[in-house]
Amino acid sequence: MNEQEYAGFWIRTGAAIIDSILLLIIIMPLLTAIYGTDYWQSVVFIQGSWDVLLNYILPAIAVIVFWVCKSATPGKMLTKLTIVDAKTGGKPTARQFIVRYLGYYVSMIPLFLGIIWVGIDKRKQGWHDKLAGTVVIRDKASVPVNFDHK
Repeated sequence: MNEQEYAGFWIRTGAAIIDSILLLIIIMPLLTAIYGTDYWQSVVFIQGSWDVLLNYILPAIAVIVFWVCKSATPGKMLTKLTIVDAKTGGKPTARQFIVRYLGYYVSMIPLFLGIIWVGIDKRKQGWHDKLAGTVVIRDKASVPVNFDHK
């Protein structure tokens, strides 16, 4: 029988770093082609509509599409992590995934406390997970997950 355990702070951080690197590999050359190399030295926060599209809209769409289709981003897939519904252990709804994504902003605003919370919480939930009703798990044969816990 394949049992699960909650994914902790560091493995999730590793997955996020992988995702960030993959996005940068795609986005950096596009931004450089559109705005030139001066883009990277500018102090202007937003340099145009392509900047908004490539830095904010594209990543949001990509992450949510991966979550809906695979219940994980490429980084989570490489680290064998999956996002599941906190109550049932099943696949979250599209609404849960959207709430989870928006919840990242809530989690980051107060000095990333909602992200750091993953390392404190006994179910390893960040605030974005709590808002969406999700947990992140990884395959392990040693520790079962009790999804009935409130």
